[in-house]
This record gives sequence, C-alpha cells and structure tokens, in this order.
Amino acid sequence: DFLRNHDAVAKVYYPGFEDFPGYEIQKRQASGAGAMISFVLSGRYDIHTFFRSVRLIALAESLGGVESLVCHPASMTHASIPCEIRQKVGIVDNLVRLSVGIEDKKDLADDLSQAFGQAIVGESK
Repeated sequence: DFLRNHDAVAKVYYPGFEDFPGYEIQKRQASGAGAMISFVLSGRYDIHTFFRSVRLIALAESLGGVESLVCHPASMTHASIPCEIRQKVGIVDNLVRLSVGIEDKKDLADDLSQAFGQAIVGESK
C-alpha cells in the first residue's frame, strides 16, 4: 500500500492485491502472496539515482535473501533480452524488483522514501 500511494510510483505488481490479475489463482495455489514486489517509477524520477540512493535495501541481481534486496531487471536479469521485447512484456526501463526481507516495514518505507526524494528530476534536493 505504501508503494501504491506514493507519487514516485506509477504502477505496482503484487499478487496479494485483490485487483491483481492473478490474485484468484494465487489465493488457490498459495498460503500467502510472498515478498516479491515489482513497481514502475514514474517518469519524474531517475532510476539510476534511485538505485544509488537506497541505503538499507541492497542492490543485487539475485533476489530472495533474508535481507531486503532491489534489482533493475532491464540492466541486470533481463539485459540480454532485446529492448523491444522487454518493453512488450512489461520489463520497462524504470521497473524495479524488490524482494522484501525481515527488516521493519517502517524502515523499508523510510529508505524507499529517501531514495525517491533523491531521484526526483528537476527539483532541488
């Protein structure tokens, strides 16, 4: 909900949301929605500055540790896929994948907020 309600985020992909296209399947097949979230930064934010600005959350290509990790699919996990194909399947250049770890949710929200604040384009920081 924090990401869905933040101005820096254009879209959130998370199977735990009732309006997510795969929600009903996820409910039938799993006991929970998991800790993997993807979101798209709005055009007013610089993706590279965002990644340089996270402090608590580590940038990593491999997701799924006990610590929160963030990844840039377009330049990391899906870099070998041609851009036009990535775009077609939703792996846009400002897509972020977040693997939520065991940290306190307020600490994670605070880290994301300060990174969003650093990444906004055209405003003094």
